[in-house]
Amino acid sequence: MDTIQSRINAFVKLGDFLSQFSRKKINKKENIEHNDLFFDGFKHQLKIAEENNTWFTQDNILFSIENWTNLLTKSNLKKWVANENIGQNKPKKVAIIMAGNIPLVGFHDFLSVLITGHAVVVKQSSNDKHLLPFIAKYLEYIEPNFKKNIEFTDKKLPSFDAVIATGTNNTARYFKYYFKNKPSIIRKNRNSVAVITGKETEDDFKKLGEDVFRYFGLGCRSVSKLFVPKNYNFDPFFKGMYHQKKISNNIKYTNNYDYNKAVYLMSEFNILENGFLMIKEDKSYASPIATVFYEFYDNTDNLKIKLYQDATNIQCIVANNFIENEVAFGQTQYPKLWEYADGVNTLQFLSNI
Repeated sequence: MDTIQSRINAFVKLGDFLSQFSRKKINKKENIEHNDLFFDGFKHQLKIAEENNTWFTQDNILFSIENWTNLLTKSNLKKWVANENIGQNKPKKVAIIMAGNIPLVGFHDFLSVLITGHAVVVKQSSNDKHLLPFIAKYLEYIEPNFKKNIEFTDKKLPSFDAVIATGTNNTARYFKYYFKNKPSIIRKNRNSVAVITGKETEDDFKKLGEDVFRYFGLGCRSVSKLFVPKNYNFDPFFKGMYHQKKISNNIKYTNNYDYNKAVYLMSEFNILENGFLMIKEDKSYASPIATVFYEFYDNTDNLKIKLYQDATNIQCIVANNFIENEVAFGQTQYPKLWEYADGVNTLQFLSNI
């Protein structure tokens, strides 16, 4: 029987399966359901995912999987669904158009649709198309009721009742027009920022390095912009960033660094850099790879107003006792199940369609 409890149990078992794949080691465990059928196959999918998209390093793929292992526990899932009226409405078919900027970036939407009892039809990005179908197949073995509720397509979407679509600011305009007659969540570009006060420790900046460099800065939760006090000395910042020097071993990242540095120098922009990261004064939020923008402030109240006014461009604000709903240094890439992209409660949306 298909119940919220059976669906939770299925995702807990998926979490157990994924727990075999971590950055420390990939290790086949005993007592994991259907392991003989799926373990080697998933290991192979990790390799294919990296070959298909060189931004998807094994370290970044396994980091994402580790996060999902930690989130897919019975207590987390029960806490997440507790305050929603799940199952009140008739099950619908929900289309998800996924981004492909970081590994398994669309998994939260996929999980949300299935946990609320709806059917899902997934249109994946070509940049991230290997991991999720395999995970879906595992779920179908764990919970046969999912079989009729999971569909993948790379063609025109079949008929559906609601849609969750993630894309750029340009594609979002197209999505809004195209899906104007359907209940929808349309997500656009967002970036994350850090507020520096001058009181940060070396450890704070070391942690901020994870917020800046994880997934090569390609995620919406990656810090791409700093707000710093007038006349700020960037030496402590660069000292903290130096702990991420190994990123310069990635050829694709280094090529982007070299290219963007050449563009800045030819344009005679003032930049500061340390050999693998550039910082540039700029009012924009979205910075190129290997670059972090910064903006000076001289009044904390005015900065808070600015951050509030620009909220639709910002995913996370990293700070230390500066503003409500801030994220601690080093924590942007560890969202809880109930911390939603763009602040839109996906479960609430799905419970009301």
